[in-house]
Amino acid sequence: SKLSRDIHEFATVPVEEHLWQQLEQRLYYLPGEFQDANTYQQLQDLLTRVDRECGTQGNYLFYLATASNFFCDIIAQLGRAGLVREDNGHWRRVIIEKPFGRDLDSARTLNQRISQVLKESQIYRIDHYLGKETVQNILVFRFGNGLFEPIWNRQHIDHVQITVAETVGVEGRGNFYEGTGAVRDMVQNHLFQLLTMIAMEPPVSFDADAVRDEKSKLLKAIQPLTAETVLTQTVYGQYGEGTVNGISVPAYRAEPRVASDSTTETYAALKLTIDNWRWANVPFYLRTGKRLPKRVTEVAVQFKQVPSLLFRNTSIDRLTPNFLVLRIQPDEGISFQFGAKIPGPTVQMGSVNMDFCYADYFGSTPSTGYETLLYDCAIGDATLFQRADNVELGWGIVKPILDVWSALPTRDLPNYAAGSWGPKDADELLWRDGRQWRSSARVNT
Repeated sequence: SKLSRDIHEFATVPVEEHLWQQLEQRLYYLPGEFQDANTYQQLQDLLTRVDRECGTQGNYLFYLATASNFFCDIIAQLGRAGLVREDNGHWRRVIIEKPFGRDLDSARTLNQRISQVLKESQIYRIDHYLGKETVQNILVFRFGNGLFEPIWNRQHIDHVQITVAETVGVEGRGNFYEGTGAVRDMVQNHLFQLLTMIAMEPPVSFDADAVRDEKSKLLKAIQPLTAETVLTQTVYGQYGEGTVNGISVPAYRAEPRVASDSTTETYAALKLTIDNWRWANVPFYLRTGKRLPKRVTEVAVQFKQVPSLLFRNTSIDRLTPNFLVLRIQPDEGISFQFGAKIPGPTVQMGSVNMDFCYADYFGSTPSTGYETLLYDCAIGDATLFQRADNVELGWGIVKPILDVWSALPTRDLPNYAAGSWGPKDADELLWRDGRQWRSSARVNT
C-alpha cells in the first residue's frame, strides 16, 4: 500500500516490521465532505466499530490538517454529532494545524467560535517546532544546569539572535503565500515560540499551564511596537532572481500563482525588547526568510565582553565574542564559542568551539517533532501546544507591523537576491546598535 511504501521511505528511524504490521491492520479510511452531516454520522459508526475491534474505549483524537477556513465548520459538525462530548471517563481532543488565524481579530474570532464547542483542555494548537529535541532541550538546558541560569540575564547577556532561514522558495504554494507572507507564516508562531522558551522565567513546575503561564507573561512583557518604531525596528524583503546551492532560481514575482507586482514579504527581521527585570535593555533580533543561502534554525546568545584593559599591551585588538548557539535544525545540537590563546611567543586570541551534536551523543536521528507532539496529545500533555491567550498575544505583537507594512504607499521590491542573506536594511538594523548578525550563520561574508 502507499502508506507502507511511505513509512519505509520517510521514517526517521528503522521501521520495526512487526509493529508496523500491527498498526497497518488497524488503519481505517472514510471519505466524506466536511460540511455534510452524514459524513460525521458515518464517522461515529466507524469509531464505534474501532472501539469494538481495537479496544480504544471511546477515546478519540481528531487531527485537523486542513485549510484553516474549515476549522470552525468541522469542529461545529463534530460537536453536533456528539463526537467531542466527554463523558463516562472518555477523552476527546482536537489538534489544529497552523495558521491559527491571519491576524489578531481573526484569531480571537476563531478562539471564540471553537470555545463554544470545545473546552480549552480539549484544544491542541500544534507547532511542530516545539516537538524538536533541541527546542525541548532549551528548558532542560536552562533550568537543569546550575552553570547557565545564574548568567541568563541582562548583567551577562549582550543580545540574542533567532534565525529561521530557508533555501526553498514558495514551492508551488503561491496562492497560499500571497495571502500569508513571512510574518504570518513564521514570526508569530515559530520564532515567538523559540523566543518564549529562551526568555521566559522558570515555571513552578513542568505542568502544561505552569509553562504556558510563563510564556504568556513573557509575551505580555514585550515592549509594544508603535507605527514609528515599526519603521526603525523592522525590515521586510522579497527575493529576486539569483542562485541557491549553485542553481539559478526565479524571483518571487515570477513564481507560479504569484502576482507580478506582489508586495508580499518573503523575508522579515525585527528587533524586540522585553520590559522586565531579567531582560531590560537586552535586544532580541529575529529574522526569517526564503531563498537564503543556508537552511538553518538557531538561537544565538551573545554574552557581554570582559573589560579589555588586561590586553592593552598585547597584539590583541579585539576580543572574541562568546556565543552560545542552540541549533534547532538541520544538525540539532548546542555549541559554545569562546576565545583561546593561539600557540606562539605573542599573546594572540583565536575563536574555538565546544560542540554537542545529538546524533553523535545519542546515536539516533532527531525526530520531525510531530512524533513527540502526537504522543503528548494522546496522553493529554499540552505543555508543547499553544494556549488561546498565547496565540492572541503573539498576533497582538505583530499587529502594528502588519498594519504599517500594508499601509506603506510604495515598496522597493524585490530588495534581495535569492542566495543572499536578505536586504541590506537587515544588516543595518544591527549595525546601528554596534552589532552584526552571527558570522557563522552567514556563508557569503
